[in-house]
Amino acid sequence: MPLSPPTALQTEQELAALRFQAAARDLERIVRNVAQRYISQHVPLTWRLLHAIEAEALADLGFASRHDALMLGLFQRPNDLAFPETDETVDFGQSNALPAVFAFAVSAYERAARSMEAAQQQKPREAIRPARAWGG
Repeated sequence: MPLSPPTALQTEQELAALRFQAAARDLERIVRNVAQRYISQHVPLTWRLLHAIEAEALADLGFASRHDALMLGLFQRPNDLAFPETDETVDFGQSNALPAVFAFAVSAYERAARSMEAAQQQKPREAIRPARAWGG
């Protein structure tokens, strides 16, 4: 059975999906860069910091210039989805329904924590290995 050409609606939906994926990757990169500034200073992820990261990422002029207003609106947290704005450490428990920026920031912090754990596990092995005079 020959394949029929895609309809205009299918093509439009596919293009919209690709635009959304590109915007999500762009926003994730921005959030990761913003979060990395705090991670490198060993600043814990608090609710207040999470809101600051969200505000900075969504206000990024490059992001706004690369994507249309409708696309930008898809990444805005709904007004009725309120989170604390305290200095307590962020804890979403088992929830996986997070606004995109929050999810990207939490992911960046989790990735950094895993990297730190891996580095800590390597240190004891390196300390046990005897040093050789020729450095090998």
